[in-house]
Amino acid sequence: MAAISASQVKELRERTGLGMMECKKALTEAGGDIEVAIENLRKSSGLKAAKKASRTAAEGTVVTRVAEDGSYGVMVEINSETDFVARDDNFKAFADKVADAFFAAKNEDVAAVMAGDLEAAREQLVQKIGENIGVRRCVVVDALEGGLVGEYVHGGRIGVLTVLKGGNAEVAKDIAMHVAAINPAVARPEDMPQEQLDKEKDIILAQPDMAGKPAEIAEKMVQGRLKKYLAENSLTEQPFVKNPDQSVAQFAKAAGGEVLGFTRFEVGEGIEKEEVDFAKEVMEQAKRS
Repeated sequence: MAAISASQVKELRERTGLGMMECKKALTEAGGDIEVAIENLRKSSGLKAAKKASRTAAEGTVVTRVAEDGSYGVMVEINSETDFVARDDNFKAFADKVADAFFAAKNEDVAAVMAGDLEAAREQLVQKIGENIGVRRCVVVDALEGGLVGEYVHGGRIGVLTVLKGGNAEVAKDIAMHVAAINPAVARPEDMPQEQLDKEKDIILAQPDMAGKPAEIAEKMVQGRLKKYLAENSLTEQPFVKNPDQSVAQFAKAAGGEVLGFTRFEVGEGIEKEEVDFAKEVMEQAKRS
């Protein structure tokens, strides 16, 4: 049986709002896997989708550039080891230089754009600051004919590029701000992967109130809850963060626009970072000496 740590219980509590003992039991049954524990809790208790883990696994910044005519934009994530360095003026200047290079090249191939002078500049900065610095990823987003790209960066840590058909730059920016704050899964309901819908359906069918229901009634209940799930997780259907009385789609339409898509970067998302218990490390070293 996998040992369950206090930090695992703490994270599950933060993400679900459930009690300590319930979280510990769920983790034990899931063999310590937090995502499996959340899925099992959703099946057994009707728990809503849990919050994403709040801890980021790397530091750094996200930088965006958009053409004056809104025809295309780029977004780049540049990482450092600590938040202290991410706030350093030398690091910020390097990040801006990198973003300018990707924007000029209109190319998201990190290795190709960084080759040569930029890589030399990165190495010099590493030597100067004493931390590893890397360009992790870039995306180039094109607006379709008659459309435009909008941008928004929150605190240097969350960046969003939105694509609208019609509308204007201010509307595109406001919708990008919504994406940064709410983090929808997809732009439109039809964009939700079938695999995700199938998984959600399995979770719904496993919930206690579905037990013993006739097949036709169960299917109607499933479809109703899937519709609600899509509305909650699709950008266009969500209540607009600046005016919850209208959906994002309605906000865009009022300005003569239509939401086509978005890309969202958050510093460090998806990167595992080793957590070091320095007190334990010192104690172990003291025992060896």
